[in-house]
Amino acid sequence: MNKVKLFLSNFFIYGMGGIISKIIPLIMIPIVTRLMPSTDYFGISDMANTILSFCSALAIMGMYDAMYRMFFEKEDEQFKKEICSTAFLFTMATSVVICCLMIALRDPLARWFLADNKLSYLIYIVATATLVGATNSIVAAPTRMQNKRGIFLLMNVLSPVVSYGISIPLLLTGHYIIALPLAGMISAILSEITFGILNRKWFSFKLFKAKYLKPLILIALPLLPNFIIYWIFDSCDKLMITNMIGVGAEGVYSVGAKFGHASQLIYTAFAGGWQFFAFSIMKEENQVKTNSRIFEYLGIISFCCTMFVFALSEPIFKLLFEEEYHEAFVVAPYLFLSPLLLMLFQIADNQLLVIKKTWPNLLILSAGAALNIVLNYFLIPILGIEGAAIATLSGYVLSVVICVIVLYYMKLITLDLRFYLSTLLMVAYILVWRAFTLNILWLNIVMAVFLSAVMVFLYWKDIKMLGRGLKRRKNPLLEGTVDVEEGTTIAQDVDGEYADERKEDGSNGS
Repeated sequence: MNKVKLFLSNFFIYGMGGIISKIIPLIMIPIVTRLMPSTDYFGISDMANTILSFCSALAIMGMYDAMYRMFFEKEDEQFKKEICSTAFLFTMATSVVICCLMIALRDPLARWFLADNKLSYLIYIVATATLVGATNSIVAAPTRMQNKRGIFLLMNVLSPVVSYGISIPLLLTGHYIIALPLAGMISAILSEITFGILNRKWFSFKLFKAKYLKPLILIALPLLPNFIIYWIFDSCDKLMITNMIGVGAEGVYSVGAKFGHASQLIYTAFAGGWQFFAFSIMKEENQVKTNSRIFEYLGIISFCCTMFVFALSEPIFKLLFEEEYHEAFVVAPYLFLSPLLLMLFQIADNQLLVIKKTWPNLLILSAGAALNIVLNYFLIPILGIEGAAIATLSGYVLSVVICVIVLYYMKLITLDLRFYLSTLLMVAYILVWRAFTLNILWLNIVMAVFLSAVMVFLYWKDIKMLGRGLKRRKNPLLEGTVDVEEGTTIAQDVDGEYADERKEDGSNGS
């Protein structure tokens, strides 16, 4: 299989697998909320998931990525089995420790995250899910590492289906607090059993090798700070809302967040193929320009999509949800844009990875996370759940801005003036929407259409050139970057077309 086909197939399967696993819960949110008599119950379930995500990552401790990296160190299958077994037993030990700590600290955890000591029994379910979930990721890894894409896709479909197949009957019988956490735990157990059977040859107590533990840990541990920062971006607002306003408000906010995070479908598809693409072009002469153009194009797509989310958020929430959740419409657009800004940050930050300077990543993200916490503290008491959404978006904006400034001075990014103009138009749209047109649907749509048309006009030459490239060859983006001998990069392609056009019309170009 050549590189283009490998890229496309992996992008489609792993991207689609991730999308399916996220889109099913998205579709189920209106159904679940209607089955719950109060926003408190959804808030409790969401905060239980927040505890799970944090503790699971502590238990895994970056070992999944370390195992993935070491797996391809040698072609020797015995070596690969020893790496998998060593990583699994280490993760099993850390999972047991974290699980026991969660049970021992169940009362404080219930008080901090669930705002009620009486809900400490829920921590038993979350602790079990943590124990299973952490080792599950390791047990499932060989399927991905062997590129068994069909199994990966099937499991991504079945897992949420099984989970909701369990939770819905529990909700119908009145088990509102434990329905979603218990269903998630059972689904994780079934998934681990399935992957355990499929990948049993890769794991054995006899194949544990202490000599491999140190290099695995050396790779894994530095990943923890990044996880904590991402967790702050994703969950700190929920924790602060729970403690500053109440778990019911967190339930409303989490519904808005889950719908806002529909943009993660775009992000997931992007992440499925980006890494392969990014490293395949890193030694090309026009790599900086290529990466910069991709940053701009995806930024413009993000801006256009987000403006329509701002415009349509209120009618969508009124159509799908009961009145007590309508307030969530105001947070969804901010949180729709946030994962897209993370996508842009990772495109820009890849330039630092290319030159093997990864430490600025941690500092830049830390600055954004710190701003997020500070703004949460001041804005939640004033603006409620909207303040938390603004804080999250502001943190991502700061991280992207700092990253772009750093790369600009390092001559690792070159953005056109038209992109800065488009960014200003996006900011202006958000300010006008919030201050003047919040509930005026037709005017919001008109503004979104007009500003999207302006952005398309600014990039019209690029669109035409890429369109010509698609006609001339199946995919200029992929074939121009992967099969170097056959063509040029996307930046070279577009610039070359500009040159041809300038020769034809005698103009200076844009």
